[in-house]
Amino acid sequence: MTHDIRGEERAVLSSRMMTQQQITADLAALGVRPGMVLLVHSALSRLGWVCGSAPALVLALEDALGPAGTLMMPAHSGDLSNPANWQHPPVPPAWWDTIRASMPPFSPDLTPTRGMGAAAECFRKQDGTRRSLHPQVSFCARGPQAEFLTANHALTPAMGEGSPLARLYDLDGWVLLLGVGHGNNTSLHLAENRADFPGKAMVREGAPLLVEGARQWVWYDDLDYGSDDFPALGAAFEAACPAEVIIGQVGMAETRLLRQRALVDFAVGWLEGNRGRAAG
Repeated sequence: MTHDIRGEERAVLSSRMMTQQQITADLAALGVRPGMVLLVHSALSRLGWVCGSAPALVLALEDALGPAGTLMMPAHSGDLSNPANWQHPPVPPAWWDTIRASMPPFSPDLTPTRGMGAAAECFRKQDGTRRSLHPQVSFCARGPQAEFLTANHALTPAMGEGSPLARLYDLDGWVLLLGVGHGNNTSLHLAENRADFPGKAMVREGAPLLVEGARQWVWYDDLDYGSDDFPALGAAFEAACPAEVIIGQVGMAETRLLRQRALVDFAVGWLEGNRGRAAG
């Protein structure tokens, strides 16, 4: 089993220890309230040295939301995708057909997250957590609204009107960026689907799925998503809508709590006015 020794050493040397109870208190001080529907993007190592690691963060979030609240996290598995589109890293074209023919199909229980962080993977495996059935950009949720958030996740557009992001919008839910910035803010992909901007394009995608009990590679077209301008978009939102964003600390991590609906509505207009436009 791999272990990030250097990351843990950095956290210890930062001389700040955080317990589950301290994280819960920091979340409450920031503005996380019982009963909220909350989508969390997190970087555990940014908090400091957490006693109990990822389980402590997950439990602290659940404590802050209480039994009436619903916690949601990304459970993306981007490697279950068309290898022709892979960039980090790319693979030789000679491998593509073999990958499409042999990659195990998406399974909500077996397929791990990829690049989502320790807390998201821990939450995915927690007993009682529900996972949407998208092979690449699924979301997990736990709480009274979990079924509503995760049911009927459309294959395409993956982060459009048939996605958990749109259901969070329907519920006027919240987003918590814990130790990460707007570059990790998946709700902005919902705005990409809703916005009309120059250069908006589709890309050929595919994934291994179980279809009537048999593995099958399924092709489909989806939006060609991008996030390079998300940090600038997020900064513009915070400047234009300061009442919709709370910025504070959870442990040592700079953290943002914001209303998803206000963010998405702003982002649609910002993308239409800025993305794909020539400078000057």
